[in-house]
Amino acid sequence: MRLRQARHLLFSTIGAGACVIFWLATKQWLKDRLDVLGATSKARKRPPSGHIFHSLHLDENQCEAVFPGLTNDINYNVALGPFKLTLGGSLGPLQVRIKNGRLYIAPRKDAVALSSELLEAQSAALHQIDRAIITSPELLPNTILSINIRDQPFGAAFSYARPAYAAPSANTPPVTRAFLMPHFSFWSWPLPFIGSMSRAAAATDAIEREVPFTRKIPKVVWRGTRSWSSSYHPRQREDLIRVTKGAPWADVQPLTGYGPVTHKTDTGDSRPHREDTSNALMIEDFCRYKYIIYTEGVTYSGRLQFHQMCKSVLLSPPIAWLQHTTHLVRPLFSSDLPLIQRNGTSKSWQGSAGEQEAWPVHYRPKEANVIFVAPDWSDLEATVNWLEEHPGTAEGIATRQRDLFVGRGYLSPAAETCYWRSLIKGWSKAVQIEENESTWEVQNLIPWETFVLGNHT
Repeated sequence: MRLRQARHLLFSTIGAGACVIFWLATKQWLKDRLDVLGATSKARKRPPSGHIFHSLHLDENQCEAVFPGLTNDINYNVALGPFKLTLGGSLGPLQVRIKNGRLYIAPRKDAVALSSELLEAQSAALHQIDRAIITSPELLPNTILSINIRDQPFGAAFSYARPAYAAPSANTPPVTRAFLMPHFSFWSWPLPFIGSMSRAAAATDAIEREVPFTRKIPKVVWRGTRSWSSSYHPRQREDLIRVTKGAPWADVQPLTGYGPVTHKTDTGDSRPHREDTSNALMIEDFCRYKYIIYTEGVTYSGRLQFHQMCKSVLLSPPIAWLQHTTHLVRPLFSSDLPLIQRNGTSKSWQGSAGEQEAWPVHYRPKEANVIFVAPDWSDLEATVNWLEEHPGTAEGIATRQRDLFVGRGYLSPAAETCYWRSLIKGWSKAVQIEENESTWEVQNLIPWETFVLGNHT
């Protein structure tokens, strides 16, 4: 009996300790997030020269000085403490090794099951990692990485997104130790209306020079697939289409079809082209509108960073999936505005417990760089009307978004490369290899230079 009581006490103590560690780490993440926003606000007064945003050779101190708070999420994950990584999994995330400044790929058995889109994402991620390694002014630590290129987080691995809070559905995985990595579009996204981050950034710059905010189209704009809604709000996209149907203040359309560019054009132009069968907009053309709607898909949407380059007001339900720079947004909640509905009544909404925990700070209109609206879009029209009646506030929100992500360079090549190197360093501090690392010495690892030339799986 005493032994049973002792064991019960031990496990209770361990469980309580784990909860305390997670609570402290979460508290530190929120504190860091507020510190980041304060730091970036101060830094805007002394922006660095633009050419530094294209440098891939910044050291750690330079990265921290130019992009304060960029690595907030990495610090959060490291603060959660060490975790174990099992080597040799052939059906999970891709595993790669960094040794003496070189990248090696572990063969996997399920590569044939990956779609062409996932194989492209995998290739892009490996290119991004290799670029960060070979341009680093200092030797990066030897380590073994686990890279998940699927939309859903999978155990402890590099991932494109993770839940900001637990979803009200058993189909959504719990919050994991997902180390957030930059989206593959920073290398390339071979859709005819996107291309790459660098291409879109240049095209967006041209539009922003040409069209001031006051001359932008005074409508909300959205394109997307009708069915890709997440378990957080399963009817979110259907509700958006319903609420905006026939509305003179909206240009909202479900996509009729799209596909990746599979060959060069006859003209030799490498710029992605519209397809006649699609009603898609070139990603930069969203910037011609005053108001851009952001919807998440089954998980995150890779369009977020592209929209954040626009001097336009981003309208979204509270973001449920965190990406590597999501912590930089400052939301103004539409529920805090004196909105008047079409029937003359005022109506407010309150976020779920998870949304309130993930986004505890409600910024004032003069501080915000995004607006969170009701998840069912019930106050979307009233929010647009309020913004039209307060054009100075609307332009201020739009300006703060572009000033941060473009003017401060948080979506620049330099920031991306800085982030990758910090990600590798942070991961190496926390990861514990379950097997003896010498096990990898006898595996048939493929050097990256060889892997990239052949159809290796």
